[in-house]
Amino acid sequence: MKVADIEWNNDNFSEYAVLCFVFNRKTGEVLLIHKKRGLGKGKVNAPGGRIDPDEEDYETAVRETQEEVCVTPLSPKKVGELNFYFIDGYSLKGYVFASEEWTGEICETDEATPFWCKIDEIPYDNMWADDEHWLPTMLAGKKFSGYFVFDNDKMLDKKIIIDENLPLLYDKKWHNSLR
Repeated sequence: MKVADIEWNNDNFSEYAVLCFVFNRKTGEVLLIHKKRGLGKGKVNAPGGRIDPDEEDYETAVRETQEEVCVTPLSPKKVGELNFYFIDGYSLKGYVFASEEWTGEICETDEATPFWCKIDEIPYDNMWADDEHWLPTMLAGKKFSGYFVFDNDKMLDKKIIIDENLPLLYDKKWHNSLR
């Protein structure tokens, strides 16, 4: 099954979710988690989760980050979207947020073990297979949409769309310093 075989209609997703990447400018690190339960259990990811029916995606990014790692991202920006189709029929639309400011101290919860990671040491081998294809685009400060077909954990096909006409999301000096 290929990305082109799927009708990517926003109303047809099984679930909607967010990821929220928190960046530390001073150290050139990103806040990641070892996920303890749910979809992606055992993998490394950013904090995030399902959007509740009465929430905006922005609110979910803040709430899920607070619940999973005890940190409150300040003014997270939407930087991309992810569209997943699993051959068993499950589908997920995700919105990716990034924040350069936060309050609180990270702490382990029953959902996740958080850790700060140098940008050039992101453990792609321990993440979902799609991450290595879109995360560098986000780190370069570009807005993107990603489309992925999976069979369980195995990625079957992918398509990344980058809008080169949009301005960079981050200050060039900052995102270049993360590398």
